[in-house]
Amino acid sequence: MSSAEGTGPERKVYKDHNLHVLWGVTLMAVLGVSSVTPAFPAISREFGISGGQVGLLITVFTLPGIVLTPVLGVLSDRYGRKKILVPALLLFGVAGGACVFARDFQLLLVLRAFQGMGAAALGTLNVTVIGDIYGGRERSAALGYNSSVLSVGTASYPAVGGVLATFGWFYPFALPVIAVPIAVVVLFSLRNPEPLNEQGLKEYFGSVWGHLRDREVLGLIGASLMTFIILFGPQLSYLPILMNDRFDAPSYVIGAVLSGASLTTALVSSQLGRLTGRFDEKTLLKTSFSLYAIALAAVATAPTLSLLLVPAVLFGVAQGINLPNVFSLLNSHAPNENRGAFMATNGMSLRTGQTIGPLLMASLAGTLGVTNAYLASAAIALAAFLLVLAFVR
Repeated sequence: MSSAEGTGPERKVYKDHNLHVLWGVTLMAVLGVSSVTPAFPAISREFGISGGQVGLLITVFTLPGIVLTPVLGVLSDRYGRKKILVPALLLFGVAGGACVFARDFQLLLVLRAFQGMGAAALGTLNVTVIGDIYGGRERSAALGYNSSVLSVGTASYPAVGGVLATFGWFYPFALPVIAVPIAVVVLFSLRNPEPLNEQGLKEYFGSVWGHLRDREVLGLIGASLMTFIILFGPQLSYLPILMNDRFDAPSYVIGAVLSGASLTTALVSSQLGRLTGRFDEKTLLKTSFSLYAIALAAVATAPTLSLLLVPAVLFGVAQGINLPNVFSLLNSHAPNENRGAFMATNGMSLRTGQTIGPLLMASLAGTLGVTNAYLASAAIALAAFLLVLAFVR
């Protein structure tokens, strides 16, 4: 456990140097997509390609994670967290920085794929190491602060990338180089307990499978999947479209609304240690899905642009409660020697939700219309509430 100073779990956690180091990893984990998308129009013009083709820069970046995330989780259990995390940061930083010098789109795609291989470990191993270091309410508080940092990065990177892209399409790709010094800090400064895994492979995988089959774990992984379907479908992919089509909102207003939701998530997540001191994590998780449903239904029926801000912020509240709670509950079920594979399995469900969400929302909007698609998304949130009610006790 962390030995940071302080009187309560929240004070102890946010002052802990180990958590500060892991925040650097978290900020790299969300950098790879949100910082470069503002440059997409310029990239499209530079290489003479369509919007669909430039979108491949996201696809080739995220695709390696679906395959590599569970593999890297297992390797981190067998050989140690740092031995996977440090090379992953270096690959992410070097391959990402090399994109600055690419003047051929095919080469750019190859470099993005290598960068994605590095990124595959970051979003999973950061919460895995938090689970290794902290326990109980300290873990909830640490995961809450980590989600706050993630949300701040998600809210600020598009603006940073947009400013850099005004000087040249390739400048946003320089940002991942920051991962190189972070790798050095992780190697020499992070003090984390490494798993003592003396199990044979058969025994190890049997233990992992035995824990993953737990009813509550299956419910939590299903809840993660549905959360990311909701986040990447109606919220991130289609809310900008709805705001533009229904209210003719300019891009800066759309960005402000999405940033407002992310900053709300950051604020709520930072208070999770206090919330779990008053309410149990499972009650908070059920509350988050109720808020998702209300927010999505309100988006569908909002009569004015100003009133749309209310459900957007409400969605941010739900997100701030949801994600760190799911990670905390899953960590509590995972023994230290299996935690990497355990959290990597959940990471696969998150990436699946990222992929399914926009596709499902596009299908619903094309079939039912955007308004009814949001109502259907609210129904998905209610289904997730029922899943948690039935499986997470």
